[in-house]
Amino acid sequence: MGSTRERPILLLDVDGVLNAARVDLPEGWQRGTFNGYVLSWNPTITARLRELHESGRVEIQWLTTWTTDADRLLAEPMGLPRGLVTHARADTAPTGFAGVFDGRSSWWKLAAARAVAEAEPDRRIVWVDDDLAEQAADTGEWLAAHPHVLVVAPHLFVGLTHEQLDAIEAWL
Repeated sequence: MGSTRERPILLLDVDGVLNAARVDLPEGWQRGTFNGYVLSWNPTITARLRELHESGRVEIQWLTTWTTDADRLLAEPMGLPRGLVTHARADTAPTGFAGVFDGRSSWWKLAAARAVAEAEPDRRIVWVDDDLAEQAADTGEWLAAHPHVLVVAPHLFVGLTHEQLDAIEAWL
């Protein structure tokens, strides 16, 4: 793909997506402590995400409660690129940051996803968040009206899987 504007955006959550809530780590997984929280991730998943980003197939953007800490603390240890766009919570948005909470949704991440879709109406969006299934009542109508948005809702205790990444790549 040519310009950044042609690449689909991949909105990426951390907890329940990259960080699976696991007691026992599967073989090959890594664990680290960041800001006092223990995170567990599969480096083969983050390597695939990095490759999707670096090859130009998607532009990864953080949409997580970790906000800028995802880039500052997690990206490098998890093997993801630094300097990605980060979407802030409405209550922590810097002055002049418009469009994150638009009053149409009580879930801040839906408001942020809407703002991305409105700012980039010609770009496809992949939204990966474990809370999407839980927030279905809030997100369903908006998603039905936006078929250019693919949602992937990993299980909190499993995290993003290679099968889900395969589905994302097929959709791309």
